[in-house]
Amino acid sequence: MKKGNKLFVVSALLTSLVFAGCSQQPAAEGGGANAGGGDKKIVIGFSQVTSESPFYTALVDGAKAEAQKQGVELVVMDAQNDIEKQNADVQDLITKGIDVLILNPTNPTAVVPALNAAKQANIQVVTVDRPTEEKVAAFVGRDNKEMGRIAGKQAVALLGGEGKATGKVIELQGDAGGKVMMDRHDGFHEIVGKESGVKIVEGPYADYVRAKAVKAFQDLLQANPDVNLVYAHNDDMALGALQVLEQAKMLDKVKIVGIDGLSEAVKAIVDGKYSATVFNDPTKLGAIVVDTALKVAKGEQVPEYVDGGTGLIDASNAKDVYNEKDVFAQMK
Repeated sequence: MKKGNKLFVVSALLTSLVFAGCSQQPAAEGGGANAGGGDKKIVIGFSQVTSESPFYTALVDGAKAEAQKQGVELVVMDAQNDIEKQNADVQDLITKGIDVLILNPTNPTAVVPALNAAKQANIQVVTVDRPTEEKVAAFVGRDNKEMGRIAGKQAVALLGGEGKATGKVIELQGDAGGKVMMDRHDGFHEIVGKESGVKIVEGPYADYVRAKAVKAFQDLLQANPDVNLVYAHNDDMALGALQVLEQAKMLDKVKIVGIDGLSEAVKAIVDGKYSATVFNDPTKLGAIVVDTALKVAKGEQVPEYVDGGTGLIDASNAKDVYNEKDVFAQMK
């Protein structure tokens, strides 16, 4: 072979090797978490129901902190309590190339288009806080009926004890037809309903909003000045009742029991203005759901229901769990 031909062959071989390396590069980077792409950073999509609620803001903060800790990318989208936007958001997240989807559904049935889109894209779904009626890889949440039971047991204790409780309870309810609302209602009634000496006055739906609860409770208090205890489906509404009772100079006569462990409520317990609340730490829930979603993305087995845990906060432990820097009391 002539010298010129040898140089041509060597040059051709080098060129083919360079192009071969370039063609293999995307395969090493792509393919998603389930395709075994070695160094690819797992991307978790999170479609959140709303960012207006302090609870959901803290939930996302907990999720972001856990994602950073675990070295995964978290893409969060806010549905703004709009199911059509949520379904569109999920399509957008799929287009962005997520490996697994965290979903806090605006509506448990109307979110089916989003679930179908994820299924068609072979993307597993983990729901958080609110379950869907369709089967998903896992649901990370808390037993809201048990929360209602815990609140109910505390209410009975405050009204005289099991089998001896007496008095009138005003119940401030969440959103009409909501699963959380129904569970917190049913759990409470399961316990307190056994007490023949206790009457429960069910108030209107205040949508977990303090301003709405204030207005509703003003009317309820006028009609029921002999109230002994207020039970609210969340602390924000319970604090609205506290505001009205303070203005009416009746706070020393009426006990208040809420749910969520809002730090403002915990501080009120420390100050002796509020009787009890039930743990619903959103920061921990956010960390648990990211950890669960990551396991799902890696193909690991996870339980269908992952319980975030709960418990009572009252005068016995309020000082221990209160931290003015936290929006919600954090479970130790």
